[in-house]
Amino acid sequence: GVMERSREQLLRQTCEAVVLGVLHPRTAITLVLQVLSDAGSLLSCCLNAACMALLDAGLPLTALFCGVTCALQPDGTILLDPTARQEQEARAILTFAIASSERKVLMANTKGSCSVEEMQQCLAAAQRAADTVFQFYRDSVRRRYSKS
Repeated sequence: GVMERSREQLLRQTCEAVVLGVLHPRTAITLVLQVLSDAGSLLSCCLNAACMALLDAGLPLTALFCGVTCALQPDGTILLDPTARQEQEARAILTFAIASSERKVLMANTKGSCSVEEMQQCLAAAQRAADTVFQFYRDSVRRRYSKS
């Protein structure tokens, strides 16, 4: 459907921004993500799964990236990693792909309406949350490749 194609395009552009494809000319990379359930924050979940898959495959990357979703509630509070119900009740949903290098924004996707100030607050919260996701990546890779 249209939503799936849109999500695919966002994922593709984010992955292409970090994969060092010039090191492997005339090579195709296929990444398959299967959505088993959607409990909320689906795009950021897909971004994190894509990054972990690229990392596990040993592809050369300029940086790691992670997805963080923020829900802007009607009263203006920001929820990180919202559930599907919280997303339905939110005034706006903002998803960011954040690079590990300098916490640069690789992709931003919004649904709903918010002010510029609210978007900046969500971005700042997402960049702080990215540290937790990158720590999870480090712990996961350490567990996967440790000798014990």
